[in-house]
Amino acid sequence: MICFDKITEIFCVTDEFCKNFEKTTESFIIGNKPKRKPRMTTAEVITIYYLFHLGGFRCFKHFYIFYVQKHMQDDFPQTVSYNRFVELMQSVLMPMTMFAKTCCLGSCTGISFVDSTPIRVCKNKRISRNKVFKGVATTGKSTMGWFHGFKLYIIINDKGELLSFAVTQANVDDREPLKNEGFLKEIFGKLFADKGYISEKLQKLLFVDGIELITSIRNNMKNSLMNMSDKILLRKRSVIETVNDELKNICQVEHSRHRSVVNFLTNMIAGIIAYHFLPKKPSIKFETLDSKQLALY
Repeated sequence: MICFDKITEIFCVTDEFCKNFEKTTESFIIGNKPKRKPRMTTAEVITIYYLFHLGGFRCFKHFYIFYVQKHMQDDFPQTVSYNRFVELMQSVLMPMTMFAKTCCLGSCTGISFVDSTPIRVCKNKRISRNKVFKGVATTGKSTMGWFHGFKLYIIINDKGELLSFAVTQANVDDREPLKNEGFLKEIFGKLFADKGYISEKLQKLLFVDGIELITSIRNNMKNSLMNMSDKILLRKRSVIETVNDELKNICQVEHSRHRSVVNFLTNMIAGIIAYHFLPKKPSIKFETLDSKQLALY
C-alpha cells in the first residue's frame, strides 16, 4: 500500500525535476504554446500515476475517482475529470522518461546482471484481433512459450537497483541491446547473464569496453574454467528474476488493457519509476556466501 509519509517527498523530487525540465526545453518547443496552463501541474499528474503503481491498485479509473478525488483532496485540491487526466497522462511521457533515466537509476558497483522479460499486450488467442498494437507489437518466444508484445531489458546491480532499461519488439534477439552503447553507458566490471546471451563475438566486443560478460554453458558445450566467485555470483543471478517479478506484479508494467501505444509506454515508465521508490529491493547479501556455500562447489 501507499506510504503516506513519502507522498510529499516523492512530489517534491518530481516537482523540482519538472521545473528544471520545462526551463531547459522551453527554447526547443516548436509550435504555438497553449493559451492557458492545465489546472493540474505536470508534477501532480506524474505523482498520482506513481502512487497508483505503488499502492497495489489494479484499476486506475477506480483509483483516481474513488481514492484520489475523495480521500486525497488535501494533497491534490485541483483534480480534473478522469477523461481529462488520461489526456494529461499522455502529455507527460517525455518528462517522465527523462526523470526515470536521470533520477531513478542506481550506480554500477562492478557486479551487474542483465535479463529480458516478455511484456504481453494481449493473450495469444486474441493476437489476430488486437488493433491497438497492430504493426507495432510482434510475436516472439521466451522460456515460457510464445507471446505477443514487447521485451523489457533491464540491468541491475547487486543491490537490486536498476542501472539501465530498454524496450524492443518481441522478436528481437536478446543480445542485440548489448550492442548498443547507450544501454551499457554506465556499466563496467562483470555482467552476468543467462544462456541466451552466449556469443563469442559479443564477449569480445564488450571486453573492449571494460565489461566481462559471464554466462553459464549449454549442455552441448565444452566446460570452461571459471573463478569460484564468478560461479557463485552466476548462481545468484535469480535476483534479477525477482526484480522482473516485482516490476510485473507490484509495479504493474504489464497488463492487457491499453488503449494506445503512448498509454502503454507511459504505464511502463511509471512502473519502472515506482520500483525506484519501493522501500525494499531484492539484493545479494555477500555475508551469506560463507564456507558452507563454497563447499557446494
